Amino acid sequence: MKTDIPAATLATPRGARADEILRSCVHCGFCNATCPTYQVRGNELDGPRGRIYLIKDMLESGTVSDAAKLHLDRCLTCRACETTCPSGVPYGELAEIGREIVAEERGRGGLVKRLLLATVPRPRLLQALLRLARPFRWLAPKAHRRLLRKPPPSTTPQSADSSSEGRPLPLARPGGRVGSSA
Repeated sequence: MKTDIPAATLATPRGARADEILRSCVHCGFCNATCPTYQVRGNELDGPRGRIYLIKDMLESGTVSDAAKLHLDRCLTCRACETTCPSGVPYGELAEIGREIVAEERGRGGLVKRLLLATVPRPRLLQALLRLARPFRWLAPKAHRRLLRKPPPSTTPQSADSSSEGRPLPLARPGGRVGSSA
């Protein structure tokens, strides 16, 4: 794929790597055949090939379109597309570069990301913080207030019980599809 990324962007490690990845894509569309969001939505921009064009446009223009935000958010980053790409395009890496650009444009970066990465993997810490935040829920946007009304979910691990016996077990199949063993 031919690119026209500004020299200032190419001078950065992220810009140089994105350019390298973009140039390896021959835009054949094989990736769309295994992309779950493309399969469900049927929109070219919801497939890897469309998102690659959106990321290319962001890098070349220096602006982030609403379409780029929407379609990059819809990507599951399952990387099923990488298994069918004849050129071996590391789409997941390019998607992360695109998401970093969107996050910088939205002002979502450092602090919020670090806080989420520090709390979400630690259920007890997250539970304690949610309890502390409950009295201040009126400060939160309306759509998020209901989340703070409920007590946080229990952090005690749940074990498999006898009610799951005899039920089919989920299996991951090549390409990110999920099936059943029965």
